[in-house]
Amino acid sequence: MAPARPEREVVVIVVLEDSVYAKVGRRIIPLLFALWLVNFLDRANVGFAALQMNEELQLSPAVYGFGAGAFFFGYLALEVPANMLLLRYGARRWIARIAITWGIVSMAQALVVGPTSFVAVRVALGFAEAGFLPAMLYYLTLWFPAERRAKAIGQAMSANVIAIVVGAPLSGLMLTYLDGMAGLGGWQWLFVVEGALAVVLGFVTLRSLTERPAEARWLAEEERSWLVARMAEDATAAGAQGHHSLKDALRLPIVYLLGALYFCWGIGFYGVTLWAPQIVAQLSSGSMLQTSLLTAVPFALGAVAVILNGRHSDRTGERRWHVTIPLLTGALGLAAGSVVPGAAASFAALCVTVVGVSAGLGVFWSVPSQFLVGRAAAGGLAVINTISSFSGFCGPYLVGFVRGSTGSFTAAMVVLGASAGVAALLSVVVLRQLRPAGAKTPAAARAGLPEGDPVA
Repeated sequence: MAPARPEREVVVIVVLEDSVYAKVGRRIIPLLFALWLVNFLDRANVGFAALQMNEELQLSPAVYGFGAGAFFFGYLALEVPANMLLLRYGARRWIARIAITWGIVSMAQALVVGPTSFVAVRVALGFAEAGFLPAMLYYLTLWFPAERRAKAIGQAMSANVIAIVVGAPLSGLMLTYLDGMAGLGGWQWLFVVEGALAVVLGFVTLRSLTERPAEARWLAEEERSWLVARMAEDATAAGAQGHHSLKDALRLPIVYLLGALYFCWGIGFYGVTLWAPQIVAQLSSGSMLQTSLLTAVPFALGAVAVILNGRHSDRTGERRWHVTIPLLTGALGLAAGSVVPGAAASFAALCVTVVGVSAGLGVFWSVPSQFLVGRAAAGGLAVINTISSFSGFCGPYLVGFVRGSTGSFTAAMVVLGASAGVAALLSVVVLRQLRPAGAKTPAAARAGLPEGDPVA
């Protein structure tokens, strides 16, 4: 057993570590959050645009559902190659390139004139955005060790649900007050304005994002050296399992099981997200602005759940139940939404659903980097996201097909709830084999302190 270190040295380690990660968080999380927010805004804004666009372009529920999900065809085609190019060109340039091109294509959605062009531009948007999520996740693995990763990913990925909170009133205002300006419909302005935000953020990323800890001149020399050493230690711990190359990642059954888990999860998540404005519109019968404001409520609750769940998971080192319990909650919310009477009860069920299908996002995406490093991490994340991306088509399309056949969302909620339930079962089985993440705090582990020591 290694000799215990003096208490003062332990305190110095803890203070230095907390100081470094506070600085890292303040420096990179806001920009990543903004990128994720605008990214998901440009994915989900089609749901708000549909409040005007579907009637103007005569898009049936089935056609809209197919087109909304067709985005993922392009995403699937280029996901893995895109993430391999990330390693060649670096995260800063590659993430910036993705943001600029997806922004331009998102703006082009304003040119849609019918079903064919709608589907085509959605596929093109997927091509432009391919690799974004795994690139962002890979970038975070360069800065945060395994036991701090769920919180960091949760803080950044909470933008997925906050995008609806921000986008809902913003979309309602544009649909209401910009309709007809310069000869464009409100739904067209929606695509133009929100796509332009992505282009601007792409150039900000190119100028501001720091590639890796060794280049972080905004840290003191001692802090930078400590962080470089700490992340090398984390990479060594993950790499001890021998998973370094893309070939390694492709051989691991857990990579495909995680993809299957997130596929089932994503059917519920994307099915609810891309149809939420129309679900709320059917419940409330209010104006477009009122519908947009009401749609923001469940996603605001979901954003809080993502952050709190990720923080608690890092504190305890537990991953499996921090994914499983939210998924079960989401499945129950969807099941309740299909049977409860009245608009108020249905809206409450929608809130429970969004909290459930959102809360585990950061925790889930912290899992692969516990056993993948380098090219294996970049490729493995891309493979998981490629498999799961099928859900981005299946969820919206299933809802559109079932609603078009039945005239309501009730049966569709049952289908989505069953999928979330299967994801919860997979979570129990697949995540059971993982080692705890951060059962000891890093400072305690390196100082030779027993687990739970109050100093750490």
